[in-house]
Amino acid sequence: MRYVSTRGAAPVLGFSDVVLAGLANDGGLYVPESWPALPSNLGSTYPELAAGVFAPYVGDDIAADTMLRLCREAYSTFRHPDVVPIVDLEPGHHLMELFHGPTLAFKDVALQLLGRLFDHILTERQQKVMIVGATSGDTGSAAIDGVKDCANINIVILYPEGRVSEVQRRQMTTVNSPNVRTVAIDGTFDDCQDLVKAMFNHAEFREAQNLSAVNSINWARVMAQVVYYVEATRRVGGPIDVTVPTGNFGNVLSGWIAKQMGAPLRRLIVASNDNDILTRFFNSHTMDVTGVHPTLSPSMDIQVSSNFERLLFEMNNRDGAITAAQLSRFRDKGKLVVEPDQFDQWITPTFAAGRASDHDTLSAIRSVYENIGMLIDPHTAVGVKVAREFAEDGVPMLTMATAHPAKFPDAVERATGERPALPEHLADLLDRPEHTAHLPNDLAAVEAFVASHDG
Repeated sequence: MRYVSTRGAAPVLGFSDVVLAGLANDGGLYVPESWPALPSNLGSTYPELAAGVFAPYVGDDIAADTMLRLCREAYSTFRHPDVVPIVDLEPGHHLMELFHGPTLAFKDVALQLLGRLFDHILTERQQKVMIVGATSGDTGSAAIDGVKDCANINIVILYPEGRVSEVQRRQMTTVNSPNVRTVAIDGTFDDCQDLVKAMFNHAEFREAQNLSAVNSINWARVMAQVVYYVEATRRVGGPIDVTVPTGNFGNVLSGWIAKQMGAPLRRLIVASNDNDILTRFFNSHTMDVTGVHPTLSPSMDIQVSSNFERLLFEMNNRDGAITAAQLSRFRDKGKLVVEPDQFDQWITPTFAAGRASDHDTLSAIRSVYENIGMLIDPHTAVGVKVAREFAEDGVPMLTMATAHPAKFPDAVERATGERPALPEHLADLLDRPEHTAHLPNDLAAVEAFVASHDG
């Protein structure tokens, strides 16, 4: 398998090189040259399933027995034997709990594996990398946990000051490992994401620091998330509808890829909070930036969804030049419009979208608790509210439960009167000392900080 950039001007790479590169050097995102079919012989356990789904993407870059070992090691860190268990919410409506990993969020499913992939590839090549990432809350802690013991990796994570929950922040800032640094940025998640992209597009700096990425701009992140969509259709049956709380579009894009590979998925339903740029796009054909609004579901407080570029590339019949020009106009004018025939071919048959306000979010948390005694986090609640709107008789509905309720205790307590407790391994999190830096939204200042921690 070879990989091409969504902007058409970067070198074609193999799997291992794509993992280390993260962002393509033309500013695009890497995608496979073609979408393979699901292998027919998939194992019964989650690690075996993962290794099987990955096989056509990895090719000969990593031996099959090594890939299976890495998958077993990654998913042994999860607290539930099913890794991503499915529970019943109400008749015909299921939740897939993606939060049983070390940092209590769906990002662990990919990042526990990605850390091991990095370490394996770097050890073989006798190289070191500097990972820089931006987080709206969960990616940072999951990435740090995945690489904190890796001798070949240094990591710097940027997060928006005051716009992540206390639990999310402390899961990053209390890690006392010599290869880990966190930085609070004066700005939004989009500002942090722009700083990371700017560092990657600064060729001299990128080469000097040997930069790599763990955000969902890294192909392996998206690839790893494809697996639980396949698992969902194995466990629930198919065809099914899946509702996905959505910010950066990587999670729901993974569902689209699973469908391209042959998984029996019918509709993928994008669930947005008040930052509903994607919902407005799916309902109007126009993507229009309006500014980021803080909500009870901060990991979705995003306007520029990086992974949408991968779908846009497909909508443009994989023409990188057209995609690059569209995105340049979007960056300049804050508006992206697609042609009706593109929309009818690529969006209408698969995607739907809805939104939930903070009031809707609290109402969904409260209703689930009153109905079945279960606590859900605000992001999952956005998904539940939207899923209920789109549910159809006779079609199973699955909502992705993307975070543990204890990551957002204030919102959950406000809705239910119950404050969710952290699992035992994080019980003392709020008492641990924090280690973090604070910088302005300034590329030169951030690059200087990263360069000072490259040892």
